[in-house]
Amino acid sequence: MKKYRYLVLVLFSVILLNCSKDSSDDVTPPDNQNIDKSANLLGTGASASDILGNANFTDLIIEIAYVDGFRPTVEAMNAFRTFLLERTFKQDIQLVYNELPSPNEDTLTLQEIADIETEHRTIFNDGTTMGIYIYFADAPSDGDDDEENLVTLGAVYRNTSMVIHEATILSLASKSITISNADVESATLNHEFGHLFGLVNLGTTPVNDHEDPDAANHCNVLGCLMRAELQFGGSSGKSNISSYKNMLSPGCMLSGHSVLQMLENKTSKGAAVDLDAECILDLQANGGR
Repeated sequence: MKKYRYLVLVLFSVILLNCSKDSSDDVTPPDNQNIDKSANLLGTGASASDILGNANFTDLIIEIAYVDGFRPTVEAMNAFRTFLLERTFKQDIQLVYNELPSPNEDTLTLQEIADIETEHRTIFNDGTTMGIYIYFADAPSDGDDDEENLVTLGAVYRNTSMVIHEATILSLASKSITISNADVESATLNHEFGHLFGLVNLGTTPVNDHEDPDAANHCNVLGCLMRAELQFGGSSGKSNISSYKNMLSPGCMLSGHSVLQMLENKTSKGAAVDLDAECILDLQANGGR
């Protein structure tokens, strides 16, 4: 009888342990000391074809690292996952969340952001699964120009690394009564991931020339998600993504006014900001949908 009660207790403990593991979407950092991370530390755009196609990696797992209070909205992350499924051939795309302590900085340089990744990133390429890292920061970029209303909402700085300045997104969205946090998050996520796709001419070669000569690595087609004039303030905007060979290239400085205006125009028409036909053609030529 005692043996029977002991077996029941053991079985109950196993069931309880399994349930507690399944209920959490946060990451328990593994021991990454022996993991080869070199394939995740290349220049921006270097893995465009691997992200888009299935020749080397059939699945994506995306680590969403965020500071407490700056976790992205469920709505934006669902839209982001849908965007990836529409443009890649990946069979499975998972989002996992990793809450991090605040660095307690008023602003962040790209090198400081890269250092945070080095310390805290837990997910890397593993077999046929490609690992992506996105950090949602609680501080703006140190390169923002408040006088010119130029802000950095996001930046890509390696082949599988991206930062979203969530603090700046929340501040920008609060200036509009029609645009939500999720609207700005979605536009920023999709635009910056477009750069990881290699757009425009950043690891994915254009089928037809549509790169804006005044804003490198951005599209010149009116209404495109990768458009410089609409999203990045035209002549007042600055695009600093120089080359996929540059490991820590700065991101896009956006005109806050232009971003809100573009989103308000799209939202009023019930439309989302999306890639144009030229950008989609480029992705298809490099192994995407």
